[in-house]
Amino acid sequence: MPTDFKAKICCIGAGYVGGPTMATIAKYCPDVKVHVVDINPKQIARWNSDNLPIYEPGLDAVVKTTRGKNLFFSTKIDEAIRECEIIFVSVNTPTKTYGLGAGRAADLKNWELAARNISKVANGPKIIVEKSTLPVRTAHSMRKVLMANDRGIGFEVLSNPEFLAEGTAMDDLAAPDRVLIGGLMTKDGIAAVKRLCWVYEHWVPKEQIITTNLWSSELSKLVANAFLAQRISSINSISELCEATGADVQEVGRAIGLDKRLGSRFLNASVGFGGSCFQKDILNLVYLCESFGLKEIAEYWSQVVKINDHQKERFARIMIKKMFNTISGKKIVLFGFAFKKDTGDTRETAAVYVAKHLLAERAKVVVYDPKVEPQQIVEDFKYYKALPEGTEFKDHVTIETDPYKAVEGAHAIAVMTEWNEFKTYDYSKMYASMTKPAFIFDGRLILDHKMLLKIGYEVYAIGKPYGVKYQNMDDLKSE
Repeated sequence: MPTDFKAKICCIGAGYVGGPTMATIAKYCPDVKVHVVDINPKQIARWNSDNLPIYEPGLDAVVKTTRGKNLFFSTKIDEAIRECEIIFVSVNTPTKTYGLGAGRAADLKNWELAARNISKVANGPKIIVEKSTLPVRTAHSMRKVLMANDRGIGFEVLSNPEFLAEGTAMDDLAAPDRVLIGGLMTKDGIAAVKRLCWVYEHWVPKEQIITTNLWSSELSKLVANAFLAQRISSINSISELCEATGADVQEVGRAIGLDKRLGSRFLNASVGFGGSCFQKDILNLVYLCESFGLKEIAEYWSQVVKINDHQKERFARIMIKKMFNTISGKKIVLFGFAFKKDTGDTRETAAVYVAKHLLAERAKVVVYDPKVEPQQIVEDFKYYKALPEGTEFKDHVTIETDPYKAVEGAHAIAVMTEWNEFKTYDYSKMYASMTKPAFIFDGRLILDHKMLLKIGYEVYAIGKPYGVKYQNMDDLKSE
């Protein structure tokens, strides 16, 4: 094992961002020693095992290649802070649920606690790197906390936001569109930026490493996620219009996506976006605008979240309507619980919100997901308050590990995650075991609807003209 490392880095926070990011740095920077530290011993134990705490394609191989060589996982936070010159902070910054800004502002408690601890135990100058998504000018506040130490230790705070998409995070890290680094325009600030640039230059072309001031970097992350979520809500709003008029949202999306000014990405209509970033960052942006008195701007961006909430509720409402306006006691199977395919992340998943609406109508919900762990599903139903008041999970929800067993006797299947395996199932076999009429609700537009209709299913799909009044111009003649 090498001992002559040219740099030592630690990351506080061993989650979806910290783990993959540090594993990638370790892979491409064999001359850099990388520590990933966390207060959760169970999380660290899994990083040191063959069963990593998160699922991300390609992550397992990178961790196994570097772990124990120049990548180390531990709970020894203070030791890592003292040993390393560059300290990434990648702690959770959820939306506040209390006090000023509740429901919109980011809760910075974990970030401030990390900063205070760094200030307390640091044994010399450090470069602190914001990796969590944070409000604009958080670096300014955190620098005040860090510099309040009574030992005269200096700190430089940099903003280095992540632009990862779960499911492709390792590819995004290996070949990023850009790496953004923001710092103070001072001598020490510029030197700190150059030092972090040196790390990324091991594998990222220099022209793809963008340096800005701190505030531009912090704001860019929020704006990037807001723009992406805006596109999803935009096409989802059009999906409802398509259902009303007889248009096909996939055809509309394909047509406008060929316009080079628009491009085709993020134009896939669905039951709604989820994940840890989009909603949180937009609400953060809304609160930021409100704080500066920008009422109209805040209202504009809040509409993106409102459309997303509307889409999830609308999907559940249509399920109820199609099933004769009553689902009490009916078995409904949710295919997928992760917020998107190729990840085990369930934060803000549309599935739990749709399930909440179904359970309010006393449906019996069954969940099948190929990657999400059962305990996580149980915890999410509790965290998002999806269960009817005064009831327990086992009273209303069942988790199955076999999709064919899951649908036995079911009245409906609802596709909530776009897992590729859902396209390969024998739906004729499933149909034979289901209660008739058997319904399929495709919330991700991944199934062969013509085939399903031929089998005998009642099919509803987001933005599709099935059962729409105006199928062709002749329908208008009787008006």
